[in-house]
Amino acid sequence: MISNHKIKGLRQSAFYIFVYSFTYIVYYNLFMIYQRLSLFITVLLGPLVAMTQQPLTKKFEEIAAGSKGTVGVCATILETGETVGLNSKMRFPMQSVYKFPIAMAVLDQVDRGKLSMQQQIRVLPSDYIPKSGHSPLRDEHPAGNMDVSITELLRYNVAESDGSACDVLLRVIGGVKVADKYVHRLGIKDMRIALTEQVQVPNEPMQYQNWSTPEAMTALFKKFYTGHVLSDSSYHYLLDILVNSAPGARRLKAQLPKGTVVAHKTGTSGTVEGLTRATNDAGIITLPDGKHLIITVFIKDSYADQETRERTIASISKAAWDYFVR
Repeated sequence: MISNHKIKGLRQSAFYIFVYSFTYIVYYNLFMIYQRLSLFITVLLGPLVAMTQQPLTKKFEEIAAGSKGTVGVCATILETGETVGLNSKMRFPMQSVYKFPIAMAVLDQVDRGKLSMQQQIRVLPSDYIPKSGHSPLRDEHPAGNMDVSITELLRYNVAESDGSACDVLLRVIGGVKVADKYVHRLGIKDMRIALTEQVQVPNEPMQYQNWSTPEAMTALFKKFYTGHVLSDSSYHYLLDILVNSAPGARRLKAQLPKGTVVAHKTGTSGTVEGLTRATNDAGIITLPDGKHLIITVFIKDSYADQETRERTIASISKAAWDYFVR
Protein backbone atom coordinates (compact mmCIF):
# COMPACT_ATOMS: atom_id res chain seq x y z
CA MET A 1 0.00 0.00 0.00
CA ILE A 2 1.03 3.59 -0.65
CA SER A 3 1.50 5.56 2.51
CA ASN A 4 -0.39 8.76 3.20
CA HIS A 5 2.91 10.62 3.09
CA LYS A 6 3.60 9.45 -0.48
CA ILE A 7 0.01 10.21 -1.56
CA LYS A 8 0.39 13.72 -0.19
CA GLY A 9 3.66 14.09 -2.08
CA LEU A 10 2.08 12.89 -5.32
CA ARG A 11 -0.77 15.33 -4.89
CA GLN A 12 1.66 18.21 -4.34
CA SER A 13 3.65 17.22 -7.42
CA ALA A 14 0.47 17.03 -9.49
CA PHE A 15 -0.58 20.43 -8.18
CA TYR A 16 2.78 22.00 -9.07
CA ILE A 17 2.65 20.46 -12.55
CA PHE A 18 -0.87 21.83 -13.01
CA VAL A 19 0.14 25.34 -11.86
CA TYR A 20 3.25 25.33 -14.06
CA SER A 21 1.29 24.12 -17.11
CA PHE A 22 -1.52 26.62 -16.51
CA THR A 23 0.96 29.49 -16.07
CA TYR A 24 2.84 28.49 -19.23
CA ILE A 25 -0.39 28.37 -21.26
CA VAL A 26 -1.49 31.78 -19.97
CA TYR A 27 1.88 33.43 -20.66
CA TYR A 28 2.16 31.80 -24.07
CA ASN A 29 -1.26 33.07 -25.11
CA LEU A 30 -0.52 36.52 -23.77
CA PHE A 31 2.73 36.53 -25.72
CA MET A 32 0.94 35.50 -28.92
CA ILE A 33 -1.65 38.24 -28.40
CA TYR A 34 1.17 40.76 -27.89
CA GLN A 35 2.93 39.59 -31.05
CA ARG A 36 -0.23 39.86 -33.13
CA LEU A 37 -1.14 43.23 -31.64
CA SER A 38 2.35 44.56 -32.37
CA LEU A 39 2.13 43.33 -35.95
CA PHE A 40 -1.33 44.88 -36.29
CA ILE A 41 -0.10 48.24 -34.99
CA THR A 42 2.94 48.14 -37.28
CA VAL A 43 0.81 47.30 -40.32
CA LEU A 44 -1.79 49.90 -39.39
CA LEU A 45 0.48 52.77 -38.37
CA GLY A 46 3.53 52.09 -40.55
CA PRO A 47 1.96 53.49 -43.73
CA LEU A 48 0.60 56.46 -41.76
CA VAL A 49 4.08 57.32 -40.44
CA ALA A 50 5.53 56.91 -43.94
CA MET A 51 2.79 59.17 -45.33
CA THR A 52 3.56 61.90 -42.79
CA GLN A 53 7.29 61.70 -43.59
CA GLN A 54 6.81 61.58 -47.35
CA PRO A 55 6.37 65.38 -47.75
CA LEU A 56 9.75 65.98 -46.09
CA THR A 57 11.49 63.37 -48.24
CA LYS A 58 9.89 65.00 -51.29
CA LYS A 59 11.10 68.39 -50.07
CA PHE A 60 14.62 67.00 -49.71
CA GLU A 61 14.43 65.71 -53.28
CA GLU A 62 13.26 69.08 -54.60
CA ILE A 63 16.07 70.94 -52.86
CA ALA A 64 18.67 68.34 -53.91
CA ALA A 65 17.73 68.70 -57.57
CA GLY A 66 19.55 72.03 -57.76
CA SER A 67 22.84 70.68 -56.43
CA LYS A 68 23.98 69.20 -59.76
CA GLY A 69 25.23 66.23 -57.77
CA THR A 70 24.06 63.43 -55.47
CA VAL A 71 22.67 64.39 -52.08
CA GLY A 72 22.36 62.14 -49.04
CA VAL A 73 20.42 63.03 -45.91
CA CYS A 74 19.62 61.36 -42.62
CA ALA A 75 17.65 63.40 -40.07
CA THR A 76 16.42 61.94 -36.79
CA ILE A 77 14.87 63.27 -33.60
CA LEU A 78 16.99 61.93 -30.78
CA GLU A 79 14.21 61.71 -28.21
CA THR A 80 11.58 60.00 -30.41
CA GLY A 81 13.59 58.16 -33.05
CA GLU A 82 11.52 59.66 -35.88
CA THR A 83 13.78 59.57 -38.94
CA VAL A 84 13.58 60.92 -42.47
CA GLY A 85 16.21 60.35 -45.14
CA LEU A 86 17.28 60.60 -48.74
CA ASN A 87 19.92 58.23 -50.11
CA SER A 88 20.69 57.61 -46.44
CA LYS A 89 22.37 54.24 -47.04
CA MET A 90 24.55 55.42 -49.92
CA ARG A 91 28.32 55.86 -49.49
CA PHE A 92 29.69 59.40 -49.61
CA PRO A 93 33.26 60.69 -49.17
CA MET A 94 33.48 62.23 -45.68
CA GLN A 95 36.32 64.65 -46.25
CA SER A 96 36.90 66.56 -43.00
CA VAL A 97 33.76 65.25 -41.31
CA TYR A 98 35.96 62.26 -40.50
CA LYS A 99 37.86 64.48 -38.07
CA PHE A 100 34.91 64.05 -35.69
CA PRO A 101 35.28 60.26 -35.28
CA ILE A 102 39.07 60.67 -35.21
CA ALA A 103 38.69 63.15 -32.32
CA MET A 104 36.49 60.61 -30.52
CA ALA A 105 39.16 57.94 -31.00
CA VAL A 106 41.81 60.25 -29.52
CA LEU A 107 39.62 61.10 -26.51
CA ASP A 108 38.93 57.40 -25.99
CA GLN A 109 42.67 56.90 -25.50
CA VAL A 110 42.76 59.87 -23.13
CA ASP A 111 39.95 58.30 -21.10
CA ARG A 112 41.82 54.99 -20.96
CA GLY A 113 45.00 56.67 -19.73
CA LYS A 114 47.06 56.11 -22.87
CA LEU A 115 47.22 59.84 -23.55
CA SER A 116 46.61 63.01 -21.54
CA MET A 117 45.10 66.30 -22.66
CA GLN A 118 48.18 68.21 -21.44
CA GLN A 119 50.61 65.85 -23.19
CA GLN A 120 52.95 67.71 -25.54
CA ILE A 121 53.37 66.27 -29.03
CA ARG A 122 56.27 67.22 -31.25
CA VAL A 123 54.99 68.56 -34.58
CA LEU A 124 57.51 68.09 -37.39
CA PRO A 125 57.61 69.74 -40.82
CA SER A 126 57.00 66.28 -42.26
CA ASP A 127 53.59 66.26 -40.50
CA TYR A 128 52.31 69.14 -42.62
CA ILE A 129 49.84 68.46 -45.40
CA PRO A 130 50.39 69.97 -48.87
CA LYS A 131 49.74 73.68 -49.38
CA SER A 132 46.54 72.89 -51.24
CA GLY A 133 45.04 71.58 -47.99
CA HIS A 134 43.65 73.66 -45.13
CA SER A 135 46.03 73.90 -42.16
CA PRO A 136 46.17 76.98 -39.90
CA LEU A 137 48.73 75.11 -37.74
CA ARG A 138 51.09 74.84 -40.72
CA ASP A 139 50.46 78.43 -41.79
CA GLU A 140 51.07 79.81 -38.28
CA HIS A 141 54.20 77.71 -37.68
CA PRO A 142 55.73 77.01 -41.11
CA ALA A 143 59.06 75.86 -39.67
CA GLY A 144 57.45 73.19 -37.48
CA ASN A 145 59.55 71.54 -34.78
CA MET A 146 57.39 72.73 -31.87
CA ASP A 147 55.42 71.03 -29.12
CA VAL A 148 51.61 71.23 -29.15
CA SER A 149 49.30 69.75 -26.51
CA ILE A 150 46.66 67.15 -27.29
CA THR A 151 44.09 69.75 -26.22
CA GLU A 152 45.30 72.23 -28.84
CA LEU A 153 45.67 69.60 -31.55
CA LEU A 154 42.07 68.54 -30.99
CA ARG A 155 40.92 72.15 -31.20
CA TYR A 156 42.83 72.65 -34.44
CA ASN A 157 41.49 69.35 -35.77
CA VAL A 158 37.79 70.02 -35.10
CA ALA A 159 37.20 73.74 -34.60
CA GLU A 160 39.65 74.77 -37.35
CA SER A 161 39.36 71.62 -39.50
CA ASP A 162 43.15 71.49 -39.67
CA GLY A 163 44.47 68.65 -41.84
CA SER A 164 47.97 68.68 -40.36
CA ALA A 165 46.65 68.48 -36.78
CA CYS A 166 44.44 65.60 -37.86
CA ASP A 167 47.40 63.64 -39.19
CA VAL A 168 49.46 64.31 -36.06
CA LEU A 169 46.62 62.93 -33.94
CA LEU A 170 46.33 59.88 -36.18
CA ARG A 171 50.06 59.30 -35.76
CA VAL A 172 49.75 59.57 -31.98
CA ILE A 173 46.92 57.04 -31.64
CA GLY A 174 48.52 54.52 -33.98
CA GLY A 175 47.17 55.32 -37.45
CA VAL A 176 43.96 55.21 -39.45
CA LYS A 177 43.32 51.54 -38.67
CA VAL A 178 43.04 52.33 -34.98
CA ALA A 179 40.47 55.07 -35.63
CA ASP A 180 38.58 52.80 -38.03
CA LYS A 181 38.43 49.95 -35.52
CA TYR A 182 37.26 52.36 -32.84
CA VAL A 183 34.13 53.46 -34.73
CA HIS A 184 33.38 49.86 -35.70
CA ARG A 185 33.69 48.85 -32.06
CA LEU A 186 30.99 51.41 -31.29
CA GLY A 187 28.69 49.53 -33.65
CA ILE A 188 29.04 51.99 -36.55
CA LYS A 189 29.70 49.67 -39.48
CA ASP A 190 28.92 51.75 -42.60
CA MET A 191 31.90 54.06 -42.19
CA ARG A 192 35.54 53.69 -43.16
CA ILE A 193 38.60 55.67 -42.12
CA ALA A 194 41.35 54.56 -44.48
CA LEU A 195 43.60 57.45 -45.50
CA THR A 196 45.46 60.31 -43.83
CA GLU A 197 45.02 63.89 -44.99
CA GLN A 198 48.53 63.81 -46.46
CA VAL A 199 47.39 61.06 -48.81
CA GLN A 200 43.91 62.28 -49.74
CA VAL A 201 44.64 66.02 -50.15
CA PRO A 202 46.89 65.73 -53.23
CA ASN A 203 45.01 62.72 -54.62
CA GLU A 204 41.39 63.82 -55.11
CA PRO A 205 39.96 60.51 -56.39
CA MET A 206 41.34 58.64 -53.36
CA GLN A 207 39.06 60.50 -50.96
CA TYR A 208 36.24 58.03 -51.72
CA GLN A 209 38.14 55.54 -49.54
CA ASN A 210 37.23 57.65 -46.49
CA TRP A 211 33.49 57.13 -46.69
CA SER A 212 30.33 57.00 -44.64
CA THR A 213 26.62 56.69 -45.24
CA PRO A 214 24.50 59.58 -43.94
CA GLU A 215 22.74 57.05 -41.72
CA ALA A 216 26.03 55.92 -40.15
CA MET A 217 27.25 59.46 -39.45
CA THR A 218 23.94 60.38 -37.84
CA ALA A 219 24.18 57.20 -35.75
CA LEU A 220 27.70 58.16 -34.63
CA PHE A 221 26.55 61.60 -33.49
CA LYS A 222 23.71 59.93 -31.59
CA LYS A 223 26.16 57.50 -29.99
CA PHE A 224 28.41 60.41 -29.02
CA TYR A 225 25.54 62.44 -27.55
CA THR A 226 23.72 59.70 -25.65
CA GLY A 227 25.88 56.60 -25.52
CA HIS A 228 28.25 57.64 -22.72
CA VAL A 229 31.15 56.38 -24.83
CA LEU A 230 33.43 59.15 -23.56
CA SER A 231 34.09 60.46 -20.06
CA ASP A 232 32.16 63.58 -19.02
CA SER A 233 35.22 65.80 -19.41
CA SER A 234 36.08 64.43 -22.86
CA TYR A 235 32.47 64.61 -23.99
CA HIS A 236 32.02 68.22 -22.90
CA TYR A 237 35.34 69.29 -24.43
CA LEU A 238 34.48 67.79 -27.83
CA LEU A 239 30.91 69.13 -27.70
CA ASP A 240 32.23 72.62 -27.01
CA ILE A 241 34.61 72.65 -29.97
CA LEU A 242 31.88 71.22 -32.22
CA VAL A 243 29.55 74.05 -31.18
CA ASN A 244 32.28 76.66 -31.67
CA SER A 245 33.59 75.20 -34.93
CA ALA A 246 34.61 78.01 -37.29
CA PRO A 247 33.82 76.50 -40.72
CA GLY A 248 30.30 75.99 -42.02
CA ALA A 249 28.47 79.24 -41.22
CA ARG A 250 26.59 78.94 -44.53
CA ARG A 251 25.60 75.29 -44.13
CA LEU A 252 23.46 73.55 -41.47
CA LYS A 253 22.92 76.66 -39.34
CA ALA A 254 22.71 79.32 -42.06
CA GLN A 255 18.90 79.52 -42.28
CA LEU A 256 18.09 78.58 -38.68
CA PRO A 257 16.92 81.15 -36.11
CA LYS A 258 19.72 83.26 -34.66
CA GLY A 259 21.14 81.73 -31.50
CA THR A 260 20.28 78.13 -32.41
CA VAL A 261 22.89 75.80 -30.91
CA VAL A 262 24.47 73.60 -33.58
CA ALA A 263 27.28 71.16 -32.75
CA HIS A 264 28.63 70.10 -36.12
CA LYS A 265 31.54 69.15 -38.36
CA THR A 266 31.92 70.15 -41.99
CA GLY A 267 33.90 68.62 -44.82
CA THR A 268 34.84 69.96 -48.24
CA SER A 269 36.95 68.67 -51.10
CA GLY A 270 38.74 70.71 -53.70
CA THR A 271 37.16 71.54 -57.05
CA VAL A 272 38.84 70.09 -60.12
CA GLU A 273 37.59 71.01 -63.59
CA GLY A 274 34.27 72.09 -62.12
CA LEU A 275 33.75 68.88 -60.11
CA THR A 276 33.51 69.04 -56.31
CA ARG A 277 33.55 65.55 -54.88
CA ALA A 278 32.40 66.41 -51.34
CA THR A 279 30.49 69.21 -49.62
CA ASN A 280 29.27 68.06 -46.22
CA ASP A 281 27.93 69.05 -42.83
CA ALA A 282 26.70 66.86 -39.98
CA GLY A 283 25.75 67.50 -36.39
CA ILE A 284 23.23 68.06 -33.61
CA ILE A 285 20.71 70.91 -33.67
CA THR A 286 18.92 71.87 -30.45
CA LEU A 287 15.24 72.58 -31.16
CA PRO A 288 13.10 75.18 -29.33
CA ASP A 289 11.33 72.49 -27.25
CA GLY A 290 14.65 71.10 -26.02
CA LYS A 291 14.65 68.08 -28.31
CA HIS A 292 17.56 67.41 -30.64
CA LEU A 293 17.66 67.02 -34.40
CA ILE A 294 20.66 64.97 -35.49
CA ILE A 295 21.23 65.53 -39.19
CA THR A 296 23.78 64.61 -41.83
CA VAL A 297 23.81 66.22 -45.27
CA PHE A 298 26.38 64.96 -47.77
CA ILE A 299 26.75 66.14 -51.37
CA LYS A 300 29.03 64.27 -53.74
CA ASP A 301 30.15 64.73 -57.33
CA SER A 302 28.59 68.14 -57.79
CA TYR A 303 29.14 70.55 -60.67
CA ALA A 304 27.39 73.42 -58.88
CA ASP A 305 29.31 76.37 -57.42
CA GLN A 306 30.07 76.56 -53.70
CA GLU A 307 27.25 79.01 -52.95
CA THR A 308 24.69 76.62 -54.49
CA ARG A 309 26.10 73.58 -52.68
CA GLU A 310 26.11 75.31 -49.32
CA ARG A 311 22.62 76.70 -49.90
CA THR A 312 21.45 73.15 -50.62
CA ILE A 313 22.70 72.01 -47.20
CA ALA A 314 21.21 75.05 -45.47
CA SER A 315 17.83 74.60 -47.17
CA ILE A 316 17.66 70.91 -46.25
CA SER A 317 18.49 71.75 -42.65
CA LYS A 318 15.76 74.43 -42.60
CA ALA A 319 13.24 72.05 -44.19
CA ALA A 320 13.94 69.49 -41.45
CA TRP A 321 13.65 72.22 -38.80
CA ASP A 322 10.30 73.38 -40.18
CA TYR A 323 9.00 69.82 -40.32
CA PHE A 324 9.95 68.84 -36.78
CA VAL A 325 9.17 72.22 -35.17
CA ARG A 326 5.43 72.23 -35.70
